Amino acid sequence: MSDSKYVHGYSERESVRLGDQANTLSGLLHHDTRYPAGSRVLELGCGVGSQTVHLARNSPDAHFVSVDISPESLAAAQERVRAEGHSNVEFRQADIFHLDFPPDSFDHVFICFVLEHLPHPAKALEAARVVLKPGGTLTAIEGDHGSFYCYPETEEARAAVDCLIRVQADLGGDSLIGRRLYPLVTSAGFREVSVSPRMVYVDSSRPEWVEGFSKNTFTAMVEGVREASLAKSLISEARWEKGIRDLYRATEEDGVFCYTFFKAVGLK
Repeated sequence: MSDSKYVHGYSERESVRLGDQANTLSGLLHHDTRYPAGSRVLELGCGVGSQTVHLARNSPDAHFVSVDISPESLAAAQERVRAEGHSNVEFRQADIFHLDFPPDSFDHVFICFVLEHLPHPAKALEAARVVLKPGGTLTAIEGDHGSFYCYPETEEARAAVDCLIRVQADLGGDSLIGRRLYPLVTSAGFREVSVSPRMVYVDSSRPEWVEGFSKNTFTAMVEGVREASLAKSLISEARWEKGIRDLYRATEEDGVFCYTFFKAVGLK
């Protein structure tokens, strides 16, 4: 990603969570992301390659350059892409605020779940614009934790989610960034910007989404800030534990989860 702190950490569990998230959401987020044959696409902040494999699969005749600042993440991404059998991706270590590419190097730029972790997301978009060819596209995808709700919902469940929002803010990020994606992208100089909301709705008639999103993506993400939340005295341990139990309660037969992602596309 960049030199900012990643709120979810770099554990093996987080790598698995990212994979579950990408696989579950691939149709919702990526069905309309296709790049023409021969195009050169820069993926910013590829992490462990969870999104990369879907990009490579959907546009097999495009060439992707996927960058991240973490050599460990890049190694994991390279292995993930190799295991999937894709040969249209190259990986480079890079800071997305200081991209070592000539201006107008890429036909398209893609960035997903990265801006929320950056203290200066607009600067990352401005750097992306420099290396994008005139007429090229930027695609940016982000979530918004404030869009979450569930049934049944309790004060403790909401408090646990609010802990994630506050911990991420303390690290310089913004987990509510989805709602401001349009002004961010337009202020970075992109034109003809369009933003489409992508709502996740989960009930027990969609068991694969209960597992893939409600449990393994969202609740697992909240659980990941337990120690930080308690250390910062954002919540009592008893209230935290009840909040997590209540989030899992919403994955039962009569439970419902909702969450909204936002996908922006703009032209240079």
